[in-house]
Amino acid sequence: MSEGPAIVGVHEHPLRLAPDYTPLRFIGECAAAALADAGLKPSDVDGLATTGEPMALNYIAEYLNVAPRWLDMTGIGGSSFLAHILHAADAIRQKRANVVLIVYGSTARSSAVALGSSPRPEVVDATSVSDADGFELPYGIILAAQYALVAQRHMHEYGTTREQLAEIAVTCRAHAAMNPNARYRDPITVADVIASRPIAEPLHLLDCCVITDGGGAVVVASNEVARNGRQKPVRILAGREALAHGQGGHRRLLDVAAKQTGPGAFADAGLRPSDVDLAMIYDSFTITVLTTLEAMGFCKPGEGGAFVQNGRLRLGGELPMNLEGGALSNNHPGRRGIFLAIEAAHQLRGNAGMRQVQDAQVALCHGTGGYLGGRHSGVTLLLGRD
Repeated sequence: MSEGPAIVGVHEHPLRLAPDYTPLRFIGECAAAALADAGLKPSDVDGLATTGEPMALNYIAEYLNVAPRWLDMTGIGGSSFLAHILHAADAIRQKRANVVLIVYGSTARSSAVALGSSPRPEVVDATSVSDADGFELPYGIILAAQYALVAQRHMHEYGTTREQLAEIAVTCRAHAAMNPNARYRDPITVADVIASRPIAEPLHLLDCCVITDGGGAVVVASNEVARNGRQKPVRILAGREALAHGQGGHRRLLDVAAKQTGPGAFADAGLRPSDVDLAMIYDSFTITVLTTLEAMGFCKPGEGGAFVQNGRLRLGGELPMNLEGGALSNNHPGRRGIFLAIEAAHQLRGNAGMRQVQDAQVALCHGTGGYLGGRHSGVTLLLGRD
């Protein structure tokens, strides 16, 4: 693992509610901190990536005073930033860039608070969306309901229980308790999850991700830069990206993009699921985690409910997952994939503090964008300790 592109700097912003911030301020502070973490300067950056508005990179480059010669504006939802890391590694191997800065900032929570409301799905004019959306959105289906359909189908097909789904939320909260910056840190039980407010049956409030402000940055660099960096390099071993959809309008509720990306990434890296020491899995909802674990081969289809029980996903368990609390308890500013890589990097460096996985060698990150059971993206990234 001592050759090739590596993650050399990371930073996750500590704030979860920042009414006096803009997304650009989050980006600026995170970029500066990640570069300092790597021992680099803005003048070293020759690659820049983010997702958002069409001209976002122009504004960000000027704000940060960087002059990139390689750009990436891939926008595939919550998995976008893991795709950026894969693309950056390819660009570095092709000598098109040497130091790539990947950034994100969002004020999702404080913007909603300023409007005097809770964060809620954006109202969409049916004339401004695709034909497929025009058949669904006007009738009021929300994102949580899309995931609830997947959960209902999994329960119907395999007998998965509410208690098994709730165990995922309880695990993430237990890990968030060890993260001083997590939005929610108070312990919860399986009974608490089931008793929380119903959102879309069978999903309740504590089955759903939090909404926060936040930002993050990741620096990917060449082997030459990594060898002389301030931190231990975190090597990019392999990765795959894919899109899944309804395939001609027919819902395939349990057919997730991770089925395409997970096995391929393992094959490319010459690894198996049993080689993974920790997993950072996008947990927009509890059902997202369960179906992702099955799709990537950690257990067989239908066995996810049993797999997540008995502390297997806890620190000290067989597959510690979302060690900083995940989207269910730590943060979720809107597109969360960047934070998966940030925590994985801390774990592989060995500087994750009280939530450190002992002797972590291989980390898996998997991001999901869009909604399961329909149009969504998946990106799997395997990282290794140098």
